[in-house]
Amino acid sequence: MKTVLITGANKSIGFEAARQLLQQGYYVYLGCRDLQKGEQAVSQLQAEGLTQVELIEINVDKIDSIKAAREVLGQKTKVLDVLINNAGILGSMQQTPLETDISMFKQVFETNFFGVIEVTQAFIDLLKAAPEPRIVNVTSGLGSLTLQSDPTWKYYPYKAACYVSSKAALNAYTIVLAHNLRDTPFKVNAVDPGYTATDFNHHFGPGTVQDAAARVVKAAVLGSDGPTGQFFSDDNSPETGISPW
Repeated sequence: MKTVLITGANKSIGFEAARQLLQQGYYVYLGCRDLQKGEQAVSQLQAEGLTQVELIEINVDKIDSIKAAREVLGQKTKVLDVLINNAGILGSMQQTPLETDISMFKQVFETNFFGVIEVTQAFIDLLKAAPEPRIVNVTSGLGSLTLQSDPTWKYYPYKAACYVSSKAALNAYTIVLAHNLRDTPFKVNAVDPGYTATDFNHHFGPGTVQDAAARVVKAAVLGSDGPTGQFFSDDNSPETGISPW
């Protein structure tokens, strides 16, 4: 049975991705920073008959928490087939490039960028033990420098400085990570789940959590002939499913 760790998985897209992967026969480690909310999420999935799921306490903002989670997971399994770096924050609004305090930039980057790097580095040994490991970095179309520079793009006016910059940095990290692992069985990709109605955006997005999670799951279960080092986005590029960086 293949195993997957999903960060930020107690609600919204991460939770639904867990559900869909459980339905496909994966053993899911539900990464949550809030134990109570995580336990509630696990109980909900188990009540649906999806029992191959366990809670892993992990706060991607805290390196000690990440190391502790790696220790706990290492006692449960010697192999991790999939890592989904889903945890992320928007930060407070408005985020202008000149007026926003640097502390807000640091807070958003700590979760959306540095946290992803630290989690990936912490769990890479378990991933390398898998025959066909997958890393999925959940990003945003707002992180595309090409689209952010295009006045005709439908989301061009959305310029939340902290969030946009953090996701652009995450995209760059995905590129270099995929290149570093290019001669291995790894598939490393960034996925834009689309503008989805979640707590993240006060349920303003037009997309459904089910469709968003399906995009993430698709990258998580790629076969050996699947691509690596790509930026998947059905929202921004419905014809090809590939977004410009």
